[in-house]
Amino acid sequence: MKNNIQRIACAMVIVCGVMACGNLRKQTNDDQTALQPVGPVFNADSAFLFCQRQCDFGPRTMNSEAHDQCGQWIIRQFAGYGMSIVPQEAILRGYDGTALKSMNIIASYLPDQKDRILLCAHWDSRPWADNDPDEANRKKPVLAANDGASGVAVMLEIARLLAKDSLKLGVDFVCFDAEDWGVPQWSDVPDDGNSWALGAQYWAGVCPRQTAKSYRFGILLDMVGGEGAQFYKEGMSVQYASSIVDKVWRAAQVVGFGSVFPNQMGGYITDDHLPVNKQAGIPCIDIISYYPDCQQSSFGPTWHTINDDMDHIDKNTLQAVGQTVVQVLFSE
Repeated sequence: MKNNIQRIACAMVIVCGVMACGNLRKQTNDDQTALQPVGPVFNADSAFLFCQRQCDFGPRTMNSEAHDQCGQWIIRQFAGYGMSIVPQEAILRGYDGTALKSMNIIASYLPDQKDRILLCAHWDSRPWADNDPDEANRKKPVLAANDGASGVAVMLEIARLLAKDSLKLGVDFVCFDAEDWGVPQWSDVPDDGNSWALGAQYWAGVCPRQTAKSYRFGILLDMVGGEGAQFYKEGMSVQYASSIVDKVWRAAQVVGFGSVFPNQMGGYITDDHLPVNKQAGIPCIDIISYYPDCQQSSFGPTWHTINDDMDHIDKNTLQAVGQTVVQVLFSE
């Protein structure tokens, strides 16, 4: 998944529980920031089960039966929470010319509401564990519990909460496909970054201008369930949508997860938020984990390895990210 330009960190964090309540808000010139927790309580146990259920299908690699089955399961879950569903199908081309049967899943809360927020994550799995320390594993598929399933799991839990707790704004949950077919490390093909985020590139390329204008902002959730994860401010997010970065990091402080969202810069990442910003013109940030001192990868020790499984998913991390996003939504 993604290209990282700056390495950053394995760090253990202590996260605390939080109860979301109240509705006290402070109006500023460029933002509405709740002064105390607002909105429903994010259920990390539920999100964990959503993550597990995706992994139960096996690696959701492109053109596989597991991929197709999981896609239909995701659709059923969102539909069960009253969301309007649009499956966006397309045949995309991988870096090696492979035809990829792709499906972005668009699930809309209050689809007729013109004032909207975009939440997104990718749902496909990396076909190759090309960063695995054991060379024998580097052409095996990745289960992608964190690098794929965790972001969708957080969105599903938020959709479940919205079905029970009204929000005046519309929300589009977009599950991007074909994010992780980027050039593998063992390939001789040059990696210019364009082989990644294929589903997001397609979505952004066909997104009508009027639809794009309806979004206040977007938040991409990527690798949001890893053990001991922290979320530094990603460089491209700051470049394209600094006010949204500030909004999200303030929300994390309010709900008690400031230590998980340190007020520090991380690396510059090629990820699904780039075409959303560049092609669709929607200010979108990336909440993505960073491990500053991890030798295996700044994305953490399980990134693009066969160890990206449920044994390394942390409910505390899911809670921190999920409650922060709830705070952002209900502060608008």
